Amino acid sequence: MRVVGGRLGGRRLVAPSGRATRPTPERVREALFSILGSVQGARVLDLFAGSGALGIEALSRGAASATLVDSSAAAVSAIRRNLESLGLDAEVRRQRTAAYLQGAREDERQYDLVFLDPPYRLAAALGLEHSAALEPVLAPAARVVAESDRRAPLELTTLTLTDERRYGDTLIRIYGPR
Repeated sequence: MRVVGGRLGGRRLVAPSGRATRPTPERVREALFSILGSVQGARVLDLFAGSGALGIEALSRGAASATLVDSSAAAVSAIRRNLESLGLDAEVRRQRTAAYLQGAREDERQYDLVFLDPPYRLAAALGLEHSAALEPVLAPAARVVAESDRRAPLELTTLTLTDERRYGDTLIRIYGPR
């Protein structure tokens, strides 16, 4: 697995060992960032970060900052290894996403771009909970990218769906605030 574009394009990334993490494939990341366009200066939040590939891709393409959140020790270890090997600085949190979002709201944090890529088996159930929790941490023109299996999509009902693409069984939905 590699960084697809930006100043770190072509550099290798490690993924946590085992089957618990499913990194977003390079071709899907490439297509996603083509759709998103410039992320220059964006404050990025990568939830269920896994290897950190989405947040790292955004940093490689000019994002100002990134916070990468995952509850798995193996994922957090892989993220830290990737950041260190690429010489990147980002906030890494080993925490459940709902707890992180609660704290971010209390701290009045704001993000311009949020990646939400939970384990596919959990995606459909997480939609309602995360939809409401995301709203307070979104900057006025923020975008939220939700990745899930097309057969059990992640739906963020309190946000506005602005784009939807399918890549095999992977469904990418891009939301904006209401």
